[in-house]
Parts: sequence; structure tokens; C-alpha cells
Amino acid sequence: MAEKHHHHHHFHHHKEEEKPVEYSETAYSSGSGYGDGGYSAGYAQTTEVVVETNEADYEKYKKEEKHHKRMEHLGEMGAVAAGAFALYEKHEAKKHPEHAHRHKIEEEIAAAVAVGSGGYAFHEHHEKKAAKKEAEESSGKKHHHLF
Repeated sequence: MAEKHHHHHHFHHHKEEEKPVEYSETAYSSGSGYGDGGYSAGYAQTTEVVVETNEADYEKYKKEEKHHKRMEHLGEMGAVAAGAFALYEKHEAKKHPEHAHRHKIEEEIAAAVAVGSGGYAFHEHHEKKAAKKEAEESSGKKHHHLF
């Protein structure tokens, strides 16, 4: 007695080429009355189009703005830390004259790092401003400059 097992797949039973379709209850065709083709109680096939909205763009640009703000603050902190280290090395050069040359070199390196970090913070500040402007433009805000 070989029994056949029938597997009924009630969910996710769509072929790859089939797409969900919405139906409306009335369809318009040429005619004047109910029976001769005016408004009939048939079904018309409609398709749904999904378009990326300005809200998605706005959220994307706001997220980018936050990222640049964080990177700007990171650059600022790097500039402060490197500047403080340069001042410390300057103090050490005076405190230990036998290693003054080494401390002066480290002071110069720290000063260069501070300048580079400040430049990075400046760059990120402008990137943040650009992202903010793009977010405002995507949300539909207009700036009217009179002067």
C-alpha cells in the first residue's frame, strides 16, 4: 500500500515570472449602459509602480550629514590632541637639554599632524555643509537669496 503524500504549498506559491496584481471592480469600455459595455462589473488589471521618494533621499543625505559631522569632530579632536602633544614636546625639550634635538623633532611632527588634522576637520565641515544643502534640496526647501 503505497500512499502518495500530497504537499500543499499555500504560501509563496508564485512562479518567478508571476507578480502580484491588483484588480479594480469596475472597468470602463465604450458603451452607454450596463449590459452593452458601459460600466461593467468585470475586472481590470492594474500594475503598481514603486518610485523612490524624496523622503528616502532626504534620509540618505541627513545620514551623510551626520557622518561628516562626526568626522569633523574627530578631526578637531585630533588637532587638539596633536597640538597638546607638540606643546608637551616643546616643554620636554626645555626640561631635558640632553635630548632637546629629539624632542624638537617630535614637536615638529606633532605640529604637522595637528595642521593635517585641522585640514581634515575643515574638509569634513564643507562636506557636511554640502550634504545639508542636498538634504534641503531633496526635501523641497528653497532658498531665496535677495542680495
